[in-house]
Amino acid sequence: MAMQILKIDFDGETLGSFIDKEFNEYAKKFNIKVDYNDFCFVAKEDDTLLGVVVGHSYYKEVHVTDLIVREEYRGKGVGSELIKRVEKEFSGQRYENINLTTYAFQAPEFYKSLGFEIEFVRKSSDEKLTKYFLIKHLNKE
Repeated sequence: MAMQILKIDFDGETLGSFIDKEFNEYAKKFNIKVDYNDFCFVAKEDDTLLGVVVGHSYYKEVHVTDLIVREEYRGKGVGSELIKRVEKEFSGQRYENINLTTYAFQAPEFYKSLGFEIEFVRKSSDEKLTKYFLIKHLNKE
């Protein structure tokens, strides 16, 4: 039987179980605890969703995958409060850092104002699409 590579719709139940099992089993071989957990925090005012931050924690780090704030609420502290909530959730635990990426047209200066440091910049031929890799260390003494 020849191997095939297929593009399919992601089935979170079946494929998610496979990924979780294999990911964890491989880490165990190196005596590493994965402890993968998704998180999601929302900012709401009455019934209006103002913003959301999502990501996951694993190993010794927290990764923010998306921070989205409704356009009319940008610049009013919503994003800052969402990031602070992530910091509060994971500070004082075994996690060493929060990391994320953003593009030049998005929010590198915003994240720097919250104490994130630039780890790496990947230049693009389109300056607006230059990608910033940022980190904020937790539990610093």
